[in-house]
Amino acid sequence: MVTASDFRNGLTVEIDGDVCQIIDFQHVKPGKGAAFVRTKYKKVITGGVVETSFRPTEKFENAHIDRTEMQYLYDDGDMYNFMNNENFEQVQLSHEDAGDQMKFVKENELVKVCSYNGKIFSIEPPTAVELVVTETEPGFKGNTATGATKPAIVETGAQVNVPLFIEQGEVIKIDTRTGEYLSRA
Repeated sequence: MVTASDFRNGLTVEIDGDVCQIIDFQHVKPGKGAAFVRTKYKKVITGGVVETSFRPTEKFENAHIDRTEMQYLYDDGDMYNFMNNENFEQVQLSHEDAGDQMKFVKENELVKVCSYNGKIFSIEPPTAVELVVTETEPGFKGNTATGATKPAIVETGAQVNVPLFIEQGEVIKIDTRTGEYLSRA
């Protein structure tokens, strides 16, 4: 059990039946009245952000999120399939639950599968991946203004803005958190 006065950034607790991660907190002691903890937290499973206040003595259950490294096997059309490399157990995650988290992940790549009480709710891809550019327009001479970019399609089907000098067939590094081009690989 954790009290609101013990909140720290990144702490994961259960609030009203939802798994929540504390984003920001502030202990407030007004001139009049009782002290309180102003809190901003993110509902881990749904992604919603909530701001509210708690009494410092309110108690909450610790919520332990399991992050298991698994290999992405394939997409069967409705579900993404993953395998635990230690015990060879296979699990599935629906396209709706995965959202955009799989758009830079190719087959046989290792990802972290996040679960709470045995229910998988999200995927954490590697922070940077190397992918081949399968489709892009050629850059034209004279179009070299600072920071000029063009759209490119990578091997997973995702679209990324890349500098004009990147051509089809090149391997590029992409930040999976922002979807931005980092460098040539």
